[in-house]
Amino acid sequence: MSALTDVVDGIVHEPTQVREDAVDLTVNEIYEIHGPGRVDFGGGELTDADLVPHSRTWRDQGDDYQWWHLEAGTYLLEYNESLTGPAVLQARGEILERGGSHPTLHVTELPRVPLTVGGAGLRLKENERVSTLLSR
Repeated sequence: MSALTDVVDGIVHEPTQVREDAVDLTVNEIYEIHGPGRVDFGGGELTDADLVPHSRTWRDQGDDYQWWHLEAGTYLLEYNESLTGPAVLQARGEILERGGSHPTLHVTELPRVPLTVGGAGLRLKENERVSTLLSR
């Protein structure tokens, strides 16, 4: 069992997500950025971007979970899990090999992460494992 399980809460399916040296994170929500945020030098004019949850669709009526159909562009990714300690966050190979990516980050909590989708788009199922946490 990974020592990361001591600092990760909300794991959806431990046997699938937890490895000896890592924990895979699952997608809870994908947001589209509909209006610009604002960042200034001193922080007094800092405002959030206008975010809208991206629509989901059923692939098959018998499915338990829906899919996001993402076109090329940038989205914000929100995880099911939370973190309360230091770790390295990186995109899973399965996402990278299918045209999606997000930055590798040194984190102590899980922010929303920009997800970039390449030319042909990407289909993601609810609760899909999209990122991996590694110990620092």
